[in-house]
Amino acid sequence: MVSLRHPSELPVVGVVADGRTYRHLLYLLLAVPLGFVYSAVFTFGVAFGLALSVALVGLVVLFATLIGARLAAGLERRLANALLGTHLLRPDDLAAADGALAGARKYVDAPSTWRGLGFLSLKFWVSLLAFVPLVLLASALPLVAAPLRYPYTADFGEVNGEPVTWAIDTLPEALVALPLGVAGVLLALHLANLAAYVARRMALALLGRPEPSEPLPAVSVSGDEGGSDGGNGDGDGDTDDDGDTGGHGTAGNGDTGGHGTAGNGDTGDDEADASGDFDFVDDPAPADRDGDAR
Repeated sequence: MVSLRHPSELPVVGVVADGRTYRHLLYLLLAVPLGFVYSAVFTFGVAFGLALSVALVGLVVLFATLIGARLAAGLERRLANALLGTHLLRPDDLAAADGALAGARKYVDAPSTWRGLGFLSLKFWVSLLAFVPLVLLASALPLVAAPLRYPYTADFGEVNGEPVTWAIDTLPEALVALPLGVAGVLLALHLANLAAYVARRMALALLGRPEPSEPLPAVSVSGDEGGSDGGNGDGDGDTDDDGDTGGHGTAGNGDTGGHGTAGNGDTGDDEADASGDFDFVDDPAPADRDGDAR
């Protein structure tokens, strides 16, 4: 039986058919101007506010910078959800406050404010990283179309002030340029996915709401199990396979002999303890109750 794979699952060339690749490219295209804007605005706001912090105007500038950072972080959260495949929720760490001063302080005390400012500071480096696949893609696409548009002169920028060009005037030259362009496009798309992966991890770490921990399953022990375990609770008696005890052991039917404990007797406390939640429970089966009698 032959199983058909989706083109996006193919190694190396699958990125061409993967829709996520083009969403990542759009994210990187937007990241380039946004990264430079964030770097300029918030660097100026923090530096100017700290320089004038001795005066009231400096504190106002710093607070306005923090509010602007929260708004920009909200925009980045939406972009990440739409283009990077995340499901980030809006942080809810703003405490309830009465009054203007307390209302302003809640934004300063909120951890999401500073995490968002940290993300915006790192976004500048994401924009620099985005330049590599975008420039490579812009240079490789004309080579792919060279057989259809020659004669053509490919421009690869400048080195030491001199332009680097390739004049493609004949069909053999265009056929040589075609595989080079295809390789450049594939490399650019993989680098774009890598840059988007870095941005996605940053967004998950700094822009999202921490997920609540899942409650651990409750473990309960029945009365019969309490009786059988109760027979093992006293180290002075020996319990046989039928649950009967000798010496100072525990009576299987709830009658206590010597210093033993009734197995099916008063099990209210045991069941109350057994119905609680246990930390780090890997196996949902009932826990071992050997030490309860002690």
